[in-house]
Amino acid sequence: MASPKLLLVEDDQALAELLEYRFSNEGYDVRCTSDGDEAILLASEHQFDLVILDWMVEGTSGIEVCRRLRRDKDTAGVPIIMLTAREAEDDRIRGLETGADDYLTKPFSPRELLARVAAVLRRVRPALAGENLTVGDLTLDPVAHQVSRKGQPLRIGPTEYRLLRYLMEHPRRVFSRTQLLDAVWGTESDIEERTVDVHIRRLRKAVELEGEPDPIRTVRSAGYSIEPV
Repeated sequence: MASPKLLLVEDDQALAELLEYRFSNEGYDVRCTSDGDEAILLASEHQFDLVILDWMVEGTSGIEVCRRLRRDKDTAGVPIIMLTAREAEDDRIRGLETGADDYLTKPFSPRELLARVAAVLRRVRPALAGENLTVGDLTLDPVAHQVSRKGQPLRIGPTEYRLLRYLMEHPRRVFSRTQLLDAVWGTESDIEERTVDVHIRRLRKAVELEGEPDPIRTVRSAGYSIEPV
């Protein structure tokens, strides 16, 4: 199972190093920055599972970073947990209204943040917790590595399985070929974008049932998504 990818935006170097160490030890893939502008750029270039965002950072403020991530269709669904020294109720409400999924006031226990991150990921990415994924009549069991449609087991190759799982973790969201390459094959891969089309065709064939609609949607000049049918 792929490690959950976290973006940590924190300008307190000591705290950032502590959190990176704790999360890495728990199996997370952590990317760190102390700059709000760089955070926006990183979030647009990588597929993070969750963003931990300090309110007061260098460059663009954390609250503005949160607002921009929510406005961008590619990052609108990424969970955000905000960190801040602000204790006023109005500030907490402002953070949540801007789009944060959770809010933690400094000082806090790293264990509590670990628990909150795990809870948010269980809610938005059930496969990370070993729970079945269901989109329409398709069901994927991440523990048994089995896929079924309308209760019928499907035979799916390992690459098509990873591709299907990623799409099912983000139903209705359109991913470009480059985004799918990064997510399924890895950012260090030298595989050409046309490879994605080949595996999408194989995946379509694997999940098709006679007389049933195709759950894999092609969006011209944009990419692919999976839809409940």
